[in-house]
Amino acid sequence: MSFSNYGELCTEVYDFTKKTGQSLSGDIEFYQNQLKSCRGRILEAMVGSGRVIIPLLESGLKVDGVDYSPDMLASCRQRCQERGLEADLYESDLQELSLPHKYEAIIIPGGSFLLIEDRQQSINVLRRLYEHLEPGGCLILDLFLPENNFDIGKYEGTSTFHLPNGDIITMEGKLVEADLFNQYKVSYLKYEKWRHGKLIQTELQRLAIRWYGVEEFKLILQSVGFSDVKVFADFVIWKEPSDGKQKFVYEAVRT
Repeated sequence: MSFSNYGELCTEVYDFTKKTGQSLSGDIEFYQNQLKSCRGRILEAMVGSGRVIIPLLESGLKVDGVDYSPDMLASCRQRCQERGLEADLYESDLQELSLPHKYEAIIIPGGSFLLIEDRQQSINVLRRLYEHLEPGGCLILDLFLPENNFDIGKYEGTSTFHLPNGDIITMEGKLVEADLFNQYKVSYLKYEKWRHGKLIQTELQRLAIRWYGVEEFKLILQSVGFSDVKVFADFVIWKEPSDGKQKFVYEAVRT
């Protein structure tokens, strides 16, 4: 069984656990408030299956989406169609991003930027996003620090999801690599789908997380060319970061 990056079973679990419009610690309300004055196009990078983009579209904003997972994009398209919403959705690696529009704002909610495993690749992505912003356009994204648990080989738990059609998906996680100096860790997530007691599908996901210090990421944004970089805690405007368990929201402007 080969690795799958956000494949079919992962997408099913994601859809089941992260409902459309489901706010995580107030993130959707924050993004809606920060974007409400936008009159131009907005891009949600790493859009996933539409948890955030759909409420933004429903509020009247013009939002495009991009993701490298065809399964996630297929789910997002279906959810938009079910609600009578139209959005331009693109399949692309963010390092190779080349879209036909410039954007007034680009957002990456849900800490998804941390899924870019390689540090240099993450910087390359920020450069591509910078080039896709209009002058004066704003990048908004949120990050977090991982839990302080880095025991290699330790099972990270098993979850069971009972789907509406009666199928069951089990998910088991195991930490296989952790490098505190270089600030990343890798887990394997094994998905198994069961129907009437019979295993019908399996999927193995390699999940890497790369994290950044609060000031470190601010300096990275500035090195790419962004200015007026602001950092807020827990989706509260002007709340300064003070705790490693908080969510950290960055706003930065293309000069």
